[in-house]
Amino acid sequence: MTDTLVSPPQARPRRSRPRGGWFGSLLLRLHFSAGLLVGPFILVAAMSGALYAIAPTLDELVYGHELHAPATATSLPLAEQITAAETYVGEGAVLTAVRPAPEPGDTTRVMFAEDDLAASESRAVFVDPGTGEIRGDLTAYGTSGSLPVRTWISNLHRNLHLGEPGRLYSELAASWLAIIVVAGGALWVMRIRKARVKRELVVPAVRRSGYRRLFSWHASVGIWVLLGALMLSATGITWSTYAGANVSAAREAIGGATPALQTDLSGAQEAPDEHAAHHGGATPMPTGEANPATFDAVLAIARRINVNTGEVEIKPPAASGQAWTVTEIKRSFPTEADAVAIDGATMQVVSRVDFAQFPLLAKLARWGIDLHMGVLFGWVNQLALLLIAAGIGTIVVLGYAMWWKRRPTRGEHRVGSPPARGALRAAPWWGLLSVVAASGVIGWWLPLVGYPLIAFVVVDVLLGLRARRRPR
Repeated sequence: MTDTLVSPPQARPRRSRPRGGWFGSLLLRLHFSAGLLVGPFILVAAMSGALYAIAPTLDELVYGHELHAPATATSLPLAEQITAAETYVGEGAVLTAVRPAPEPGDTTRVMFAEDDLAASESRAVFVDPGTGEIRGDLTAYGTSGSLPVRTWISNLHRNLHLGEPGRLYSELAASWLAIIVVAGGALWVMRIRKARVKRELVVPAVRRSGYRRLFSWHASVGIWVLLGALMLSATGITWSTYAGANVSAAREAIGGATPALQTDLSGAQEAPDEHAAHHGGATPMPTGEANPATFDAVLAIARRINVNTGEVEIKPPAASGQAWTVTEIKRSFPTEADAVAIDGATMQVVSRVDFAQFPLLAKLARWGIDLHMGVLFGWVNQLALLLIAAGIGTIVVLGYAMWWKRRPTRGEHRVGSPPARGALRAAPWWGLLSVVAASGVIGWWLPLVGYPLIAFVVVDVLLGLRARRRPR
């Protein structure tokens, strides 16, 4: 007679349960599941954002000949510079704006609208203000005046060159980034309070190996980039399609909208779009020819009112019955965003806005956008954004590496199991009510969190029911 050995059934992979009770379990499951599903979008946004952070410097390096000219003691009147640009482009182009040389050694940018240009694009002719020589001819984009390299990177970061539908990816990434980071930060606090070796949660443990090393890098890098990631998420959301509309409506409701310059001589006004520098901002096309000499006249008047920086943009009327505008476009700190509107027939000032009088929310929006775009604090701003973007990309990759490292090597389960379900079942009534209420508010405010969250809950419930019916 022989003995028959019966192998024990393969144990299911153990699911992790964090310290911190039901709330810690909920945070861990949220952090894990959201990171796993949204991680690829955040990774793409981070890597393209790293490029976008240094795009202003790339424009300077690539287009130095167009942007700069030999410094001279005197400059030609704007009228002569504009005439030189108009002679160069010939007939068919409509003059839409002029940006005088900000400093000696810079060029004047004369901008034209043409039928074959895409929305928000203009033809920028660069003129040497000392000689009237044409230094270059490029396509510029949006009110930021981005040149081709920066424009290509901007579109990659914003919509992956897929047009308006592609903007959903960046809104999804921006909306979920803050949630994942906040959940991760809360888990970090819970762990460091009970950890015996706290250093490994602040400084990467290079001498560790395996999962412990990956976790130390993930936690320590994550806590160092936490504030920067929250800033990028908040500012990115403000110019997203759906959540951005909610932000704008809320600012309007509480009196935090950006003051509008009165340009309609009949009395109506149109609110400005401070996000136009990032997502385009179509330039209105003048209905008739603008007299080049008028540019000098309106700039001189604006200098006497409130325009006191070299970085300005002068626009002729977009239609009959409209005023000329002179707007400061200095986005580096301290911000200069004063503007004045002038009746071209009477040369009288009809409206002005002063950045000093902006509501606090409007100022914060302006600073946040410029910080996100890497122009508020120059190269220091760009370097910080580059490091933050690299850090975000690193923690995403490390998160996937941790998941892969903990995968079972035997049995039917070939991928790592998510943290255990049941956190909400263990929650007190007030905890459950708070989670549901917070989810509803956040989901309404950030639609690309709300809809995916509903889908995830439905799928997770179905998977849970299926798992219960399986024979053990």
